[in-house]
Amino acid sequence: MSGTILSILPPILAIVMVLLTRRVLISLGTGIVLGALLIHSFSPGKSLVSLWQSFQVTFWDGGLNTYNVFIILFLFLLGIITAFVSLSGGSRAFAEWAVKHIKTRRGAKLLTAFLGVIIFIDDYFNALAVGQIARPITDHHRISRTKLAYFIDSTSAPVCVVSPVSSWGAYLIGLIGTILATQSVITYSPLTAFIMMAPMNFYVIAALAMVFFVAITDFDLLEMKKHERRAIDTGEVFDPRKDIPGQLKEDFPVHSHGKVSDLVLPIVTLVIATIGAMLFTGYQNAGVLDIWAIFENTDVPKSLLIGGTAGAVVSIVLYLLQFGKNEKANLSYLSKGIWSGIQSMLPAVLILVFAWSLTFIIDKLKTGEYLAQVVIDANLPIGLLPVILFILAGGMAFATGTSWGSFGILLPIAGTIMISADPTMLLPTLAAVLGGAVLGDHCSPISDTTILSSTGAGCNHIDHVTTQLPYALISAAVASVGYLVLGLTGSVWLSLGLVITILAILFYVLIKMSEKSTN
Repeated sequence: MSGTILSILPPILAIVMVLLTRRVLISLGTGIVLGALLIHSFSPGKSLVSLWQSFQVTFWDGGLNTYNVFIILFLFLLGIITAFVSLSGGSRAFAEWAVKHIKTRRGAKLLTAFLGVIIFIDDYFNALAVGQIARPITDHHRISRTKLAYFIDSTSAPVCVVSPVSSWGAYLIGLIGTILATQSVITYSPLTAFIMMAPMNFYVIAALAMVFFVAITDFDLLEMKKHERRAIDTGEVFDPRKDIPGQLKEDFPVHSHGKVSDLVLPIVTLVIATIGAMLFTGYQNAGVLDIWAIFENTDVPKSLLIGGTAGAVVSIVLYLLQFGKNEKANLSYLSKGIWSGIQSMLPAVLILVFAWSLTFIIDKLKTGEYLAQVVIDANLPIGLLPVILFILAGGMAFATGTSWGSFGILLPIAGTIMISADPTMLLPTLAAVLGGAVLGDHCSPISDTTILSSTGAGCNHIDHVTTQLPYALISAAVASVGYLVLGLTGSVWLSLGLVITILAILFYVLIKMSEKSTN
């Protein structure tokens, strides 16, 4: 049943169950089991083997699966950093500092949005680092964790997908290079093509514009409005009845010995060590001192592990330095801090492992290939392909939980079609695929970046998905109009101007609606 319409059932079932039941692990597990059964036409024995393999490959795939294992270890290290920053009083001190320097909710929201744009090296790194820095500030200003997760998620991938100096950029430049390699009529390099595609990525433009609009104004939609109202009225920035990944369960003693540096130094160490490790591993693998080659060959999970270890060591050392001065500091809290940090990340790790397992099953079912073949067989008009591929890439990333997988499948297909049919529309169509994949990633509850964004924010995962979805869909609607006009007219600047105009009108209308509702 692989490569047929039935191949889309497991991800659709898992996603629908997640949204209806809000029980992530059971929903993902149901999708995994159904997928394993479909692979082997409901043969119990063979299905059990595939079920076991789907979890085994997370840790062992002919050898240690360092990519997944290092990501998991990094999450545990981040939990340890959070625990010791709390133990040393760094979170409290940083929040007190923030009261004096960031005095408004708008300032706290804008700081988070800008951090999301500035820290663009990698989406995993962005999601977790921005959360650690911004969470004490947004908590103090009674900004809901769902809004923090939205800011993190809707800045990380959109910026990474248009930045050549990032793990995403390097991967995409390599993919574009293979598409252009055999085309002698194409005169630009893969890097030039990637940079030229940035203003054509209408979803990124719309999503980032929406983030800053929400940060500047008090406009909230549907479920987000409920979470924001609770945070403002009660001070509860998350629903205490729900599981919160990254939330410490241990009540550590409160004291006044904490300093801002107890939070800042571990995070700065984490950032510097991670970026340094990315540059080193990239140079080590590339063998040349070229920034593009370095980022194309960098080892992101290994770099995150190095950075996380360095940050954790610094956070523990800063706590040890309080011995003798802080009467509440003692050795018994070392083991409690480490265990509490690991324990806080277990929900996120379990969701991530189940999501990876479902991704393995979906890959075996060839769900992505089936969806791509539907477009090829439809023989659609060339002018409609940018918007159709944008929507297809969004659907594929939503169903499979991976934007990178959608890139790998759809970019070569889009390139082959457009080079044969209309080479002038090659880059706009590739840009549409990139934007659509990020859209699907934003909307999918089984996406690893969505999971890590809710983890970084300390927000219930399904609350993050349901609150972010309306903003993503509005941005998608605006981008779709842009791609439709782009396909029909061939004019990038006309389409971009239209997208900006629609956003300006939309924001004006939303502000007026917000003003009426408060009067």
